Amino acid sequence: MALVLCFGDSNTYGTPPIVELGKSERFDAQTRWPRLMAAKAGIDLVEEGLPGRTTMFDDPIMGAHMNGQTGLKIALESYGPIDLLVIMLGTNDVKARFTALPAQVQGGMSSLLDIAQHRLMQERHGGFQILVISPPPVLEQGPIRYEFFGGAARSAHLAGLYGDLAAARDVHFLDAGQHIAVSPVDGVHFDAPAHQALAAAVAAKVRAILG
Repeated sequence: MALVLCFGDSNTYGTPPIVELGKSERFDAQTRWPRLMAAKAGIDLVEEGLPGRTTMFDDPIMGAHMNGQTGLKIALESYGPIDLLVIMLGTNDVKARFTALPAQVQGGMSSLLDIAQHRLMQERHGGFQILVISPPPVLEQGPIRYEFFGGAARSAHLAGLYGDLAAARDVHFLDAGQHIAVSPVDGVHFDAPAHQALAAAVAAKVRAILG
């Protein structure tokens, strides 16, 4: 079986829409989109979702380990050989505390591709393909809305920018916003039906990529 590494944030980890601050929860394996996708696509899976992860920022509140560039290097050197890397990041980059413009978030994703496409990483795994997923835009509502002040406008540009980047870097692309939306409960996370819909879309894409 092909091995797919899903690298992302809380929406890859499986955090449900937040109702109560400070309460840590996770959807079970029968609900999370990476697990559902793996079953539909018939592949082996590595789940690498970390709540709070960014494409490039050390988070002053949550810690420097939220920087996805460090995390991706660790993941690619910890697992494998992989056949496909799936990256879905950018939601946390639009938090107010990072003041990142959409093009800067695109730059963060580009840096992750620099790591993944580097000769040493590719040779380590015998070569692997890459799928970039643009997360759906956030909504500024619910209990964590203050963290994402201004994020709705910033995140609305990511799909177009990520699509352009994927074409330029010759990697695969999927706009999750064409298939799902974030939950209105907290404006950031996916509910169970969204996990199911995203799993189906990604599974179809993975099957097409891996053949």
